[in-house]
Amino acid sequence: MSRRRALTAAAAAGLGLPAGAAHAAASGPAPVIQPGVGPAGRGRSTNVRFATFNASLNRAVEGGLLADLETGQDPQIRAVAEVIQINNPDVLLINEFDYDAEHRAIDLFRRNYLEVGQNGRTPVHYHYVHTAPVNTGVPSGLDLNRDGTVGGPDDAWGFGLFPGQYGMVVLSRYPILTREVRTFQHLLWSSMPGNLIPESYYGTEIAAQLRLSSKSHWDVPIQIGTKKVHLLAAHPTPPSFDGPEDRNGRRNHDEIRLWADYLRPGKASRWIVDDSGTTGGLQPSESFVIAGDYNSDPTDGDSWPGAIDQLLEHPRVRDTKPASAGAVEAAQAQGGANSDHKGDPRYDTADFSDVPGPGNIRVDYVLPSKDLQAVASAVYWPKAGEAGSELTGTYPFPTSDHRLVRVDLQIRGL
Repeated sequence: MSRRRALTAAAAAGLGLPAGAAHAAASGPAPVIQPGVGPAGRGRSTNVRFATFNASLNRAVEGGLLADLETGQDPQIRAVAEVIQINNPDVLLINEFDYDAEHRAIDLFRRNYLEVGQNGRTPVHYHYVHTAPVNTGVPSGLDLNRDGTVGGPDDAWGFGLFPGQYGMVVLSRYPILTREVRTFQHLLWSSMPGNLIPESYYGTEIAAQLRLSSKSHWDVPIQIGTKKVHLLAAHPTPPSFDGPEDRNGRRNHDEIRLWADYLRPGKASRWIVDDSGTTGGLQPSESFVIAGDYNSDPTDGDSWPGAIDQLLEHPRVRDTKPASAGAVEAAQAQGGANSDHKGDPRYDTADFSDVPGPGNIRVDYVLPSKDLQAVASAVYWPKAGEAGSELTGTYPFPTSDHRLVRVDLQIRGL
């Protein structure tokens, strides 16, 4: 693996420093930012594109993603990079990006894939990065799946074959205020008032030790001109792969509820404690964008009732309902579970198995606060035969079974 720029990403991710200075030596000067596309200046407004993409950049063995990133030729990663280049987000959350403590993976992803034009696309540059440890694959030392043994992916704090599998990363063209980032990796599920822990399944001793977040929850403040926007990033567990106790469905609901409570001042958010010991939620005056794969559809699938509605119907949240024509076409062509869905297929963001399985559903979200003006939104799901449709095929899919979701917001730098 190349180590020439390994410290660049580590500095950006761990210290909140722009990667631009060291980065420029490796890849040339930073791109010119045009009005309405990049950083907002004082006294004017600009459109900023926020996006989320569960890119399936996870591998079955620790170090597998690093090996694929180093080559610069992995076809799936190239396709992921091309999707990002086509959509050109200014702030991007990637779910399912395996974490490594030295942050080499994200550095390689930028240098070998994003900053190289894929199939003639324009390269993209992100000088600010945030990533951090997650609960997936981290041994709990407890028998969480109640099979009489301790160890393995089901007994990790979050399901994973190794620590950091299915991690997250934030890429931004705007400064990330890393010293203000709040993480909630260690927040106890039992600390949530009225939680849905199936204590009869886990037992009192284990229930008291469970972590709420299956990966992590991050509040990542981003400075856009004079405006600070909090990116609230997460990836709750799928509400499946359990038994009649519905432990994953319950956890998914409460992982989503964490952000719903975080947006409520006073008593409702007083129980929330971040990993540095600071309590409480986000102030009512603060702007935010909730982003990520929340593994919950408002009408279909097997979520706990009302799970994602905790955000979609929250008084501070705006749902722009990103849509695509490709999702409608796919639901009609694939049939199966899709034929029984109650929700409008144009809002689907994931192409899951139809028989058996939940079919295509809406699980990926970019939800801005109501004080931010939404200009446009979309799910990147081209119809068959359209340009880019080769990047979003069904299994074996060239990128992911999820689609990139984007929302353009008008941000005024006053």
